Amino acid sequence: MAKTKKGLLPGVYIINKADGSRSFRASLTNRGKHISLGSFSTEADAHAAYLEARRCLSDPALTPDNYPDSSPLPFVKAVCLFNLRDTGIYFGAPILLGKRDFRYYLSPGDVYLFDAEDLFYYASHRIMRRGGRLFVADYGSQIGIMTRYGIRSYAVPGRDYVFRNGNDHDLRYENIEIINRYRGVLRFEERGFQRYKTVIHVRSNYTVGIFDTEAEAAIAYNKAVDTLHRNGIKRHYEQNYLEDVGPAAYAEIYSRIAISEAVRTLSPRN
Repeated sequence: MAKTKKGLLPGVYIINKADGSRSFRASLTNRGKHISLGSFSTEADAHAAYLEARRCLSDPALTPDNYPDSSPLPFVKAVCLFNLRDTGIYFGAPILLGKRDFRYYLSPGDVYLFDAEDLFYYASHRIMRRGGRLFVADYGSQIGIMTRYGIRSYAVPGRDYVFRNGNDHDLRYENIEIINRYRGVLRFEERGFQRYKTVIHVRSNYTVGIFDTEAEAAIAYNKAVDTLHRNGIKRHYEQNYLEDVGPAAYAEIYSRIAISEAVRTLSPRN
């Protein structure tokens, strides 16, 4: 392979690091767009990644499903190139566009499906995983992506929300059903009617009460927290915020509902 005028293999350039060491970068230009392919320890590795990137753009038979593990080009970068090849659009995130949705590839076997309306957000926010939690970095904070669906950090899958088709990698809005939106509130059926049980944890779980509406149950939890604090229990509890209940309605429900004697009489001594 002929070298460039700078004496490097095609698609390769050198970065001099602050510590005096060198890094070999690979890049290519397609449809007028300069695309960085990553940093490599040797010129040969960077050039191999460049050649593989060109193959990703020219070979329609190459897809995320058959992309070789041994490839010199990182898988997520290959996905970006597949999307450019097939749609003419380049994203810096490993996204493949569909007609009404898109796939986001964390790895070959870890793929999430999103609605098209979320494309702008995820095209500019990299999804990361820590443990079983998916999050993005936003303004210096780690934001769990499930919060976009109104699912709180303490929510339990199967109890507080479910995936209608059973696929927990299908994050389209129509596939997610939120069962319990509020802290301490559990929905259940009684004689064919939906009811709501409020529970609060103080050394063990205590039933606050059973209520006809979700708003009553959520406010009952807040009232239980206030009661515990008045009784001298200093534990921190995050209260429920009900954005669709105005101040007057909140005050009426708060004053009307009763909480259980077991919670009313709790103190640091019992």
